[in-house]
Amino acid sequence: MLLSAIGLGLAVASPTIAAGYPEKPVTMIVPFPAGGASDTTARLVGSKMAETLGQSVVVDNRPGANGSLGAGMIAQAKPDGYTMLVGSIGVFAINPVLYKGLKYDPLKNFDLLTVAVRTPNVLVVNPNIPVNSVAELVDHLKKNPDTVTFATSGAGSSDHLTTALFWQKTGTTGLHVPYKGGAPAITDLIGGHADASFQNLGAVANHIKAGKLKLLGVTSDKRNAMFPDAPTMAEAGVQGVEVYSWQAVAAPKGLPADVKAKLESSLSSALSNSEVKGRFNDIGFEVVGNTSAQFTDFLTAEIARWKSVVETGKITAEQ
Repeated sequence: MLLSAIGLGLAVASPTIAAGYPEKPVTMIVPFPAGGASDTTARLVGSKMAETLGQSVVVDNRPGANGSLGAGMIAQAKPDGYTMLVGSIGVFAINPVLYKGLKYDPLKNFDLLTVAVRTPNVLVVNPNIPVNSVAELVDHLKKNPDTVTFATSGAGSSDHLTTALFWQKTGTTGLHVPYKGGAPAITDLIGGHADASFQNLGAVANHIKAGKLKLLGVTSDKRNAMFPDAPTMAEAGVQGVEVYSWQAVAAPKGLPADVKAKLESSLSSALSNSEVKGRFNDIGFEVVGNTSAQFTDFLTAEIARWKSVVETGKITAEQ
């Protein structure tokens, strides 16, 4: 989606653009541990970018502070095109409204290059919970306020804020149970130690297929091809809970125009690659590949949206 916009924007560029760049390996900072969605995105995209850039692209995992540590490094890095950030919705849109004293502002400190991929969250419950639809869950929550447990991958995660948004839009409440990552949250949900959760589609798809989790709905704007029988939140009667968890690429603010253009061209080529698209589809992601300007408009709206959710829910980083 929107990949052609990048390509068209670069079609008029001189073939000698950024002729000397890159002259050494390019580093992609991933502000999370290896194996997660940001890391996977960086490795898939980086390997293809290396082919067009003519230099290796090295992934450097710098986890800490919910992604803020690595993102802060990018804000302080030299804007020469040799350091990039691959991060999640949390890094770009949630941390800025949740954490005080954050050492970066994504709209001021980054050259936003592209939203690479996105995936919807899905509402899943333990099979023993006596509900079989979103409407039944909402009714259950209203009859049993503050008793149903919602497991999340941590305070401030996209699944946490999706849960908060769901409660706000349905006029319900529950118990938030934050875990240190999605894997332990899903494990406890399957084991019956938690009742419900909004999780990334790819993280729970196999558990849904195996009958270990019950799928009630998806937070996308249309039904997902992997589970075509699952309604969207809007179809299920809950408006305003259209949510995607996304991964994006940025660089330190102030890239030379020719270097930025070359990075955008390389990213466009990587995200257009059929093998890369297929690998992303296999793990539940769809390629976005929008332009820098489109990313900026999108992020501005996302920050405003999640700021409203945080303020309405009086959510803190420790909650």
